[in-house]
Amino acid sequence: MLFNDVIGLPHIKNHLTTTADRKRIPHAQLFTGNPGSGTLPMAIAYARYILCKNSGGENNNEETRSCNMKFRNFSHPDLHFAFPVATNDKIKSHPVSSHFLEEWRTFLKVNPYGSLYDWYQSLGIENKQGRIGVDEAQDIVKSLSLKAYEGGFKVMIIWMAEKMNMEAANKLLKLIEEPPNNTVFLLIAENEEQLIQTIKSRCQSLHFPPLSEADIAEALAKKESCDPSLARKIAHQAGGSYTKALHILQKNAGDEQFEAWFISWVRSAFKAKGNKSTVLELISWSEEIAALGRETQKSFLLYCIDFFRQSLLMNYKTSNLVYLEPTAENFKLENFAPFVHGNNIMEITEALENAIYHIERNGNAKIILTDLSIKLTRFLHKKAA
Repeated sequence: MLFNDVIGLPHIKNHLTTTADRKRIPHAQLFTGNPGSGTLPMAIAYARYILCKNSGGENNNEETRSCNMKFRNFSHPDLHFAFPVATNDKIKSHPVSSHFLEEWRTFLKVNPYGSLYDWYQSLGIENKQGRIGVDEAQDIVKSLSLKAYEGGFKVMIIWMAEKMNMEAANKLLKLIEEPPNNTVFLLIAENEEQLIQTIKSRCQSLHFPPLSEADIAEALAKKESCDPSLARKIAHQAGGSYTKALHILQKNAGDEQFEAWFISWVRSAFKAKGNKSTVLELISWSEEIAALGRETQKSFLLYCIDFFRQSLLMNYKTSNLVYLEPTAENFKLENFAPFVHGNNIMEITEALENAIYHIERNGNAKIILTDLSIKLTRFLHKKAA
């Protein structure tokens, strides 16, 4: 992974290469961005720039060529990874990243822009919630206590750092604050608010914006041999996420199923006011979604938040910002949009975010979703101010 392989974000690339060239590399950095914004590919490219002392060109000495070769397989001895894991058929207890390095390298080769849910699917743990635990923290301390294999820098990339539990964070706190010489921590997070403040305060933060439609379209045409007109359409629907763009292109985003669940849900919520029998439909819907894995539930609820926001934009006549295109023949976004307005969007969004919060903390999904459904019935019948 080179900087040239990272989509867009020239200002961030320039900042990172400048810090390396001037030998002013912060010892702990936090890359924050939405899924598909390129935080992980950028971190790997930055690590390669630091460790191989070049941008990966061909006109380099033998030592540099050897370093680049190791990076192509993500097997450089001074590059370390930590990421959320959980027990599966292979590892029955005390899972740590080192147990899954083969799967991780394959994941990075196939799609370095992959989401957390994609990673869980590749491990067969989509029904569980991965974490970075105290066993992982002990491994990190141990591996970074050793001298650099090639005598230069050591780089530790912690992907989805917000999945670090309190015990792990406390164990790493001193190491992140005062790491060994020539040790660089690159923490990657989608939601920095979930990181404990003491970790955040010890890192230099770098925020990644959503990718531009032009950059996504260009990448689809170049990397995926996508027809330019189709690439532009997908880029518009992707909402700044190359991960979502790939899912749309490969038709495996799950959005068609999410859309069917969403339409069924809002229709039942509309009918439920003053109709007790329809409440049973909402309970049945809640049971269906509750039977899914927690990561699928969270992904669906995030999809719902996006759907409501797109409806709000449609309602307020900003169609140029609307990228959602429902495929159901009997559902029109423009007909649904008037029911989402300034008088209920905040309550709807807050209710969905609270549901995600409680699902993440292993709450009873059936109760959470039933409560959410009853609230939605009330919200959708609110009149616009």
